[in-house]
Amino acid sequence: MPDDEIRAAIESAGRYLTEHPAEARYTDSAATVVMESGLRFRAEFPGGTVSTDMPASVGGAGSAPSPGWLWRASLAACEATLIKMRAAALGVAVERLEVTVDSESDDRGILGLERIRSRRPDQRAGHGAGHRARSLGRAAT
Repeated sequence: MPDDEIRAAIESAGRYLTEHPAEARYTDSAATVVMESGLRFRAEFPGGTVSTDMPASVGGAGSAPSPGWLWRASLAACEATLIKMRAAALGVAVERLEVTVDSESDDRGILGLERIRSRRPDQRAGHGAGHRARSLGRAAT
């Protein structure tokens, strides 16, 4: 969708929600996964499916992205989408936009091995203990 169509859609949605503020808040649709086999899971959504699997080193088959990688990809896509929407609303053309989300993990957590030293004593070892996002973009001049 071209930027002018994105901007028009955002403006239309903004007008509607200004007139109907109670409709701005809602419960998002649930995401449900179904085990396919082993550590491979599938989520269905309107228009498709997405699967995850763990690497062979922890009992998966490595046949799909890990849930942790997909989580980071989702965060990156969410941030990139919001940046692009805001740019379109402001009339700023974006030539290139790249968002990277990384995280730090301690596999002792997913293996149930032990607590680790952290800044927070209640934090257990594991994936998703924190994330960092970095956006790189360039507006058209």
